[in-house]
Amino acid sequence: MSETQVMLYKFFFEVFPYVGLGVFFMGSLTRFDRDQYTWKSDSSQLLRAGQLRWGSNLFHIGILFLFFGHTIGLLTPHWMYEPFITAQHKQLLAIISGGVAAVICFIGLTILLHRRIFDPRIRLTSHRTDIAILVILWVQLVLGLVTLPFSYAGRADAHEMLILASWAQGIWTFRPDALPLVAVAWPFKVHMVLGMIIFMLFPFSRLVHIWSGFGSLAYLFRPYQLVRARRLNLPPGYNTPPKRI
Repeated sequence: MSETQVMLYKFFFEVFPYVGLGVFFMGSLTRFDRDQYTWKSDSSQLLRAGQLRWGSNLFHIGILFLFFGHTIGLLTPHWMYEPFITAQHKQLLAIISGGVAAVICFIGLTILLHRRIFDPRIRLTSHRTDIAILVILWVQLVLGLVTLPFSYAGRADAHEMLILASWAQGIWTFRPDALPLVAVAWPFKVHMVLGMIIFMLFPFSRLVHIWSGFGSLAYLFRPYQLVRARRLNLPPGYNTPPKRI
């Protein structure tokens, strides 16, 4: 590798992740503090409700599975699951389950994107960032689907999966190492960089409403609200039914 290539790898996979996470957290906090009235998903459910129902449900089911699958799969150390499942079987499980979830998410997102672009009424009520973020997510899903054949081809030794997991864990432990990623196929690298860009765009788009979804889980642990009746001192005959004249 040339010195320029080494610098690019170190920037995109050692420095850029922290830039993305910094913008993600600080941008979300700043928007919540200063622009709470924009903290919403801009629903258009009154228009084409049936298409929205199918697209939204499929998209959210798929994206939630992919989010938690990526988080658990990449950030779980190898020694924790090694006694129960081999790296090869773990990668095959990730390919099958992740592939199914990605297809479900792709179908739902395509429906939502088609609805927002080709319905004139919805397009007029949509912000440019709404359409842009859907397009970026659509491209990201396509890249994720492109990685599946590469993952399947390398399932024999799970080499790429172990490299990616080691890199992701190094980010969170502040010990990133970008050079092993040289051996990883190009779709994985583009998929990773675009994912970091999405994290940076998160605070400036409608995606911030995801925080509200996770925040609503706090209601499961919230104590019951006590409501007591209050007796009002009303004048006589105030609540009597009207007389027929």
